[in-house]
Amino acid sequence: MIAFMKLLARNRLALAGGIVLSLVVLVALLVPVLPLKPPDVTNTAERFHRPFTEGHLLGTDHLGRDLLSRLLWGTRLSLAVGTAAAVIAAVIGSAVGIVAGYFGGRTDNVIMRGVDMLMAFPYILLALAIVAALGTGLLNALIAVAAVNIPFFARNIRGVTVGIAHKEFVDAARLAGMGHARILLQEILPNVVPVIVIAMSTTIGWMILETAGLSFLGLGSQPPQADLGSMLGEARSALITSPHTSVVPGLMIFIIVMSINLLGDGVRDALDPRLRSGALTRPQPATTVQRAFAPEGPGRGTLDVRDLETQFHVGPRIYRAVNEVSLQVAPGECLGIIGESGCGKSVTALSIMGLVSSPPGVITGGAVFHDGQDLIGAPYDTLRRLRGDKVAYIFQDPLATLHPLTRIGEQLAEAIRVHHAVPKAELRRRAIELLKDVRIPNAEARVDNFPHELSGGMRQRVGIAMALANEPELIIADEPTTALDVTVQAQILSLLDDLRRDRGLAILFITHDFGVVAQLCDRVAVMYAGRVVEEGPTGDILERPAHPYTKRLMACVPELGGGRRDLAAIPGLPPAVDQLPMGCAFAPRCDKAAKACTAPVDLTRSDKRSVRCLFPEDAIERHSA
Repeated sequence: MIAFMKLLARNRLALAGGIVLSLVVLVALLVPVLPLKPPDVTNTAERFHRPFTEGHLLGTDHLGRDLLSRLLWGTRLSLAVGTAAAVIAAVIGSAVGIVAGYFGGRTDNVIMRGVDMLMAFPYILLALAIVAALGTGLLNALIAVAAVNIPFFARNIRGVTVGIAHKEFVDAARLAGMGHARILLQEILPNVVPVIVIAMSTTIGWMILETAGLSFLGLGSQPPQADLGSMLGEARSALITSPHTSVVPGLMIFIIVMSINLLGDGVRDALDPRLRSGALTRPQPATTVQRAFAPEGPGRGTLDVRDLETQFHVGPRIYRAVNEVSLQVAPGECLGIIGESGCGKSVTALSIMGLVSSPPGVITGGAVFHDGQDLIGAPYDTLRRLRGDKVAYIFQDPLATLHPLTRIGEQLAEAIRVHHAVPKAELRRRAIELLKDVRIPNAEARVDNFPHELSGGMRQRVGIAMALANEPELIIADEPTTALDVTVQAQILSLLDDLRRDRGLAILFITHDFGVVAQLCDRVAVMYAGRVVEEGPTGDILERPAHPYTKRLMACVPELGGGRRDLAAIPGLPPAVDQLPMGCAFAPRCDKAAKACTAPVDLTRSDKRSVRCLFPEDAIERHSA
C-alpha cells in the first residue's frame, strides 16, 4: 500500500485530483454538522440574491433557498449515488464477465449475446427507458445508471478472464481437485481485481454525470430534494438573468468529475505492474544523458566503449547498473560478454545506441565511439540513422520483437526501406536473399509467412536476417540462442561465425554460456555487479582464469566425459546495485578476500589481458611473467 501511494504521488496531476476530491468528500461527510441554513426552506422575498450577499455566501435560487446549503447537500447526494451505482455495476458486471470468460463455450455465447443486446442501445436512451418503466425518483435513477454500465464491466472483465482462464496455474488448480467456485474466488478474482478497481476509478465520474443528467431532465431527484443535476435543471430558466444559480452546481460537477478522472488515471498507472519501476511516462526515443565527464580522443576499431556509466533513477534510489565499463571491438572480431543475470550485460549493450528506457534510465558518464563519433548525447536523428543500418541488434526473443500481424518479408523490407530508397520489387527480392543467407529453406514461400508460423529457430534466423538487412558494421547479439535447443543453437552460432568471416562483421555477443564463448568469440569480457572484472583472449581466459569470479563461474559448468565431479555453486548473491560497496563487489563471496579488498580496485592490464583483482590466480601471474 505504501509503494502504491508513492507511485500515485509521483503523478502530480493524479495527486492534485486526489487532494481536491478528498476535500470535496470530507466537506460532504461533514455537511450534517456544519452550520448551514436548511436546504429546503423557501423565502421568495430573498430570491435570486447574488453571491457574497450577507447571510448567503453563494446567493439564493428562484425560491430564496440558500445555494451553499443546497450545493453541499446536493454534492453529498450526487457522490453517494454515483459511487453506489459504480459499485453495483462493477460487482454485477465483473461477476458476469468472470463467469463468461472462465466457462467459455455456450455459457460465454449466451451471456455475451445478452450483453451485446444491451450495448446495442445508446446509454442515455436505455437509462431513460429504465426510468420510464420504473418511475421517476433518485433510487430508480441509480438503478438505471448502474444497469446501463454493467455491460461495460462485463466486456472488460470477460476479456481479461479469457486470457487468465487458460494459464498453467489455473490448470494446476483443476488438477489439484479445486472446484469451479474456489478457482474463481482464489485464482481468477485476485488477478482481475486491479482491472476492476481501475475501471471503477475511471467510471465513477461518468455515473455522476449520467445521474445528474437524469435529474436535470426531472427523472432523478424530485423537489424539494437537491442534487447537482436537479439544481441545474431548476436554474436553467434563469440562466441569463441569474447565471450564478447555474454556475455554482455546474462548477461543482466539473470539479468532481475532473478530479475523479485525474485520480483514476493515476490509479491506473500505479496499479499497472509494468509501470512499477517508476516509469509513469512514455519512454523517450533515446536514453537521457547527464554526463559528469566525457573521455576524449579518437575511437579505436568499430566500437570503442570508454568508462561507460548507466544508472536507473527511481525516486530517491539510484541503481548503478553499469560502472566504468570499457570495451573495444575491431572489424571482423567477436567480443563475448559473460556473467550472472543482473550483472549489467544487456544494459551495457542497450546503452551503446541509447536504447535504455528513460525514465528511469540515465547515462551519467563515459563515451561510445563508432567510427570516431561519440554516440553518447548524439542527436536523435544521428542515432536513428545508425540504428539498424550501421549498428544492428539481435534480441533474445524474436517472437516478442517481430510484429505478429505482419509477414516476415514485409518486416525485412521495412528494415531496408526506412534507411534506403529501394523499389518495391527489389525489396522482395532482397528479403528472399536475406532468408537464404540465414539458411531458411524454401525462402520464396517462407517470405510470406507470419512469425507464428515459424519455429523458434526459424524466427531467430529471421531476426538475424533483419539485423543483416543493411549490411551493418556491428551486430549486438543479446543472448540470441538462450531459448533454443542445442542443435538449433549450434546452427545459429555457426551461421553467425560464417557471416562474421564472410562480411567482416564486428559482433558484441552477450551470453551466459562458456561453451558459446569458446565456439564463437575471439575475446571475452567477464562482468560482475556492473563492472568488467576480467578481459582477454578467449583461449587464455578459459585455460587460465585470473579473477576468482571467472574461475568460480567456470567451475559451475559441467564437462562431458570429464568424469564425476561436484559442481561448486558460488555462495551468496550478487550485491544490490543501489548499495554497491566501495571496494571489490565480489569480496563477500570470494575465498581469497582480504581487508585490502574493501578499498577501490582498479583494472590491471597485462599481456593483452586485464583483471580487476588484488589477488589474481597464480596461473595468470606465471603466464604474464
